Amino acid sequence: MKHTRIRPFNSKDTYPEQNLDNDLCQAVVAGGVVYLRGQIGQDLETCESVGTGNVEAQAAKAMENIKMLLQEAGGDLECIVKVVVYLTDIRYREPVYRVMGSYLKGVFPASTGIVVDALARPEWLVEIDVTAVLAQS
Repeated sequence: MKHTRIRPFNSKDTYPEQNLDNDLCQAVVAGGVVYLRGQIGQDLETCESVGTGNVEAQAAKAMENIKMLLQEAGGDLECIVKVVVYLTDIRYREPVYRVMGSYLKGVFPASTGIVVDALARPEWLVEIDVTAVLAQS
């Protein structure tokens, strides 16, 4: 079975300041399941950070990226079954979950929240990782 890979990229282009050379993608569709790369406050077209210093703006951009990637995979936000949220500060929990909740009203995914020391870039304050299952045709 061949998997569908959405928005492939190489990490040397996305992280030019780091000595990396990994072939990755933003999403993989395998057996009707969509596995998204953790989304952050970054524009997927330009790789520019969005909302520097503003966790709510970063969470909103991450959710917009998730929405767009799920649409590209043939689904939508209602397909989400699991969310993992990574925060760099526990104080960000309420504002991030409020933003995320506005996108996921009525979806009821399983959810895990984790506080970490840092993400891949110092300006990133939140990362949202999603797994979704496409509707059966």
